[in-house]
Amino acid sequence: MISFPIAKINLGLEILGKRPDGYHNISSIFYPVPLKDVLEIIPAQAVQVEDVVISYSGLPIDTGQTENLCLKAYRLLKNHFPALSKIQMHLHKVIPMGAGLGGGSSDAAATLTLLNKVFQLNLSVAQLKNYALQLGSDCPFFIESFPALAEGRGEELQSVNLNLSKYHLLIINPGIHINTAKAFAEIKPPYQTSADLLQIIQQPIESWKNNLVNDFEKTAFANHPQLKKIKDDLYLLGAVYAAMSGSGSSLYGFFTKKPATEINFPESYFYQWL
Repeated sequence: MISFPIAKINLGLEILGKRPDGYHNISSIFYPVPLKDVLEIIPAQAVQVEDVVISYSGLPIDTGQTENLCLKAYRLLKNHFPALSKIQMHLHKVIPMGAGLGGGSSDAAATLTLLNKVFQLNLSVAQLKNYALQLGSDCPFFIESFPALAEGRGEELQSVNLNLSKYHLLIINPGIHINTAKAFAEIKPPYQTSADLLQIIQQPIESWKNNLVNDFEKTAFANHPQLKKIKDDLYLLGAVYAAMSGSGSSLYGFFTKKPATEINFPESYFYQWL
C-alpha cells in the first residue's frame, strides 16, 4: 500500500513561552502544500528476520536507523499491538530534511496511517493523533493535513478555512540544516505577545508582510545571512508574501504570477514551484 506524505509551511510562528515540561507554547498556522514524499508498506516476505526492512531513494536520508521516525512509528504501534506483522518499507524522499517543512513528521504520520490500513487495526483519527504526538509535536497535524491554527506544542489544532491555491508558491531550501531544539533554545525571554493569527490571515495577503511574523527568523537570519538574502530576493522577484517556514531553513514566497525574470539561486539550492 502506498501513501504520499505531504509537506507543510508555517504562516506566522510565535514562540509564546517555555512550558514546565521543557517544550514551548507556540501559535502558528500550519498550511499543507503539495510537495510529497512517497511511502510504501507491504507485509514482509516469509524469510525476513528483522521486524522492518526499509529502503530509501530520492534525497539523501541523513538520520541513522535508530532516529528514523518511520521506524519509530512502527515500533510504537508494535508495543501496543505485539502481533503486528513484520513489514517491508520503502521511502522516496522529495521533501528536504531539516528544512522546516515537516517532512519527517509527515512520513511518521503516514506510517501510522498505512499500518492502520494494511493490518486493519481500526484506530480512530483521534487515536492516530495520540500516537502521532508521541513521535513529534507537529506529527498530529499530518494525520489529516487540513489548514489549522496550531497552539500548545503544535498539537492543539483548530481547522482554518484558508485556500491559497490561486497563488503560485515557490519553496527554496539552501541545504542548511537547522537543529530545531537549538533554534528554540536561542529564543530568549521576553516572549512575544500572541497576535490574532486567525484575524491576520483573513486580511489581504499583501498586508501579511508587516503582520505575519516567524519568531525564528531573527536568530536564523543572524546565524545564516544567506537566508535573509533569499527572503529579500523573493520580494524582489515579486512575491506578495515571503517568510521562513518553521525553524528553517526553507523559505517560501506566494506570487500572483510567476516572475518573468530568471531565478538565479545557486545550483546547490533546492527550489520548487507548487
